[in-house]
Amino acid sequence: MRLEELVQALDLRELTPPIAGDRETDIAYGYASDLLSDVLAHAPAGGVLVTLQVHLNVIAVASHSGLRAVIFSSNRVPDDDVIARAVDEDLSLFVSPADTFDIVGRLYQLGIRGGAA
Repeated sequence: MRLEELVQALDLRELTPPIAGDRETDIAYGYASDLLSDVLAHAPAGGVLVTLQVHLNVIAVASHSGLRAVIFSSNRVPDDDVIARAVDEDLSLFVSPADTFDIVGRLYQLGIRGGAA
């Protein structure tokens, strides 16, 4: 599924419009965790991360893991410096009012699966 389709289906609010051209990226895999060492060890490259964490380390971990996007759940929004770093790393950020459980369930319904690409 293209990132653009995922954003529309989940009604996500985009936090990083400077890299909106990246919305053509195909997303087939996802991962949900608030434990960043777990994300480093198991998140699938090219996937999307769902998390409550909104600090700068999330961007570093997501970038290092090769993730294409991060969805912040429960209306949590990172500070401007975190968003700026994501733009520098070409990492798309989104926010949803839904909690992590609901977002992951909806991703699954859309065909996004866990696991490695």
